[in-house]
Amino acid sequence: MNPKKSINSIVVRGTNWVGDSIMAIPALRELSRIFPEAEIVLHTRKWAEGIFRDADFLDRIVTFDPGKWKIKDALGQSEILRDQRFDLAILLPNSFESALTARLAGIPRRIGYNKDLRGLLLTDPIAMPEWKNKRHEVYYFLNLIAEVEKRFVGTNTVLSSELDSMLQISDERKAEARHILKAAGVDPIKKIIALGTGSTNSRAKRWGAGSYAKLNDMLQNELQASVILVGSGGETDVAAEVRRLSTTTPIDITGKTGLAEAAAILSVVDLLVSNDMGLAHIAPAVGTKTAVIFGPTNSVTTRPFSDNAVVIRHDVECSPCMLRDCPIDHRCMTRMPVEEVFNICRELLAPEQSE
Repeated sequence: MNPKKSINSIVVRGTNWVGDSIMAIPALRELSRIFPEAEIVLHTRKWAEGIFRDADFLDRIVTFDPGKWKIKDALGQSEILRDQRFDLAILLPNSFESALTARLAGIPRRIGYNKDLRGLLLTDPIAMPEWKNKRHEVYYFLNLIAEVEKRFVGTNTVLSSELDSMLQISDERKAEARHILKAAGVDPIKKIIALGTGSTNSRAKRWGAGSYAKLNDMLQNELQASVILVGSGGETDVAAEVRRLSTTTPIDITGKTGLAEAAAILSVVDLLVSNDMGLAHIAPAVGTKTAVIFGPTNSVTTRPFSDNAVVIRHDVECSPCMLRDCPIDHRCMTRMPVEEVFNICRELLAPEQSE
């Protein structure tokens, strides 16, 4: 019996971070391509629905809110999945809980990386690739789908395909985003530039509030742009500091939108300048030019996977250190001149010259 014919319904366990969710898009698109007739369901944290709401490579989204006790999560979610009788589970995260959930749900085939003693819970444990920390994270997720293709389709096309990281935003959501911006006081006639000044899981990834304030002033005064500050509720403190230090006050919508609204807003602005954060992956995926300031993290493996994005970084002897707090002088960020970032913004906003 052809294994592919027995796969009618696939559940994919989603990732735990916004950036990882976007970096998994090429893998999800390839899965949809190699199983065009199967139902593909994303089982993911509730916030991720706002990212994938209009995705054309998914049929359904099943969400959950993670609790304090992982075993309790696995028991509860396995009951939900069991009733849906999936033929195949693909686990993008490496957690023990995600493998236990799929096993308790009785899904007959379960594929994921063999990590953290969860191999016995998987029918198809995949060895961690030796290149894990040397290639872009997109290929880490894509490698799982390549293994699925080999085992269930008998072909080997995924790793040679042209990858697509784009994410759809409906016209209705874009219209609502423009309404939100107008209500906040944004002038729609001007170029709109968003600044992502925070990062929820690492202070070391933040370019200084004073630098963002100076950049804001230059963008507004020299380019006559409308500048908005964007981010989650956990980043309102740094956004407030940028506002306080700015001479020309930016419009601050940090923490005032959900992830679905934020994604739609990023799809209608002209440019995002941000730290290495989730929004830096969303913006280029929805078609917006993006400049990402990298310091302690590895741009080779986690930069936005898109031609719409450029990385700004200054090589220093201790970077990438991957630390969440800098133990010395934060030189990877403090040595980044505002003028350099501004000039890159001006170049990205310049009209493209037709040949």
